[in-house]
Amino acid sequence: HAQNVLFLTCDAFGVLPPISKLTLEQAMYYFLSGYTAKVAGTEGCVIEPQATFSACFGGPFLVLHPSVYAKMLFARMSKNATTAWLVNTGWSGGPYGVGSRIHIRHTRAMVNAALKGSLEDVSTRRHTIFGVHSPIECPEVPTELLDPRKSWADSHSYDRQASELAQLFAANFDQFLGQVAEEILEAGPRVKY
Repeated sequence: HAQNVLFLTCDAFGVLPPISKLTLEQAMYYFLSGYTAKVAGTEGCVIEPQATFSACFGGPFLVLHPSVYAKMLFARMSKNATTAWLVNTGWSGGPYGVGSRIHIRHTRAMVNAALKGSLEDVSTRRHTIFGVHSPIECPEVPTELLDPRKSWADSHSYDRQASELAQLFAANFDQFLGQVAEEILEAGPRVKY
């Protein structure tokens, strides 16, 4: 059985940490959300990044309701004490056009560290909006990359962008109200207006 589950996202808005350790409830929330961004070069007719949500990271291919797959994943992860990680391969230091893409070398180092268990006992920082826990250090990764807010030149712009993305998450998750446990709903981002 898998000891680690990795959810990949490409956050073109530059607000999600490059790697985050998720609680079981957060894993279900982010799995059901299936967030990524459409970016120029990977999607036809896309000039500016667009947030997109695809339940279970594969919505069009699901035969059953997404909550069925989330319950199966929850049961497996609970039984086997599996750790979930949200890996952001998108931008840091600002959104698309301002910041820069997270280098593949750093993404590989973070994934390898997670899979080897090197991040299990590392201190983490809780994101104030998204609630995820990101390590404060990782072998072969600059520490400034691990805190997305500090990588932006203007922290107020970061906070505004993070709140906007959190609102998109909340609007998308409305479709699951009444179909998931309250703990999963509470595991989502804290929306600031």
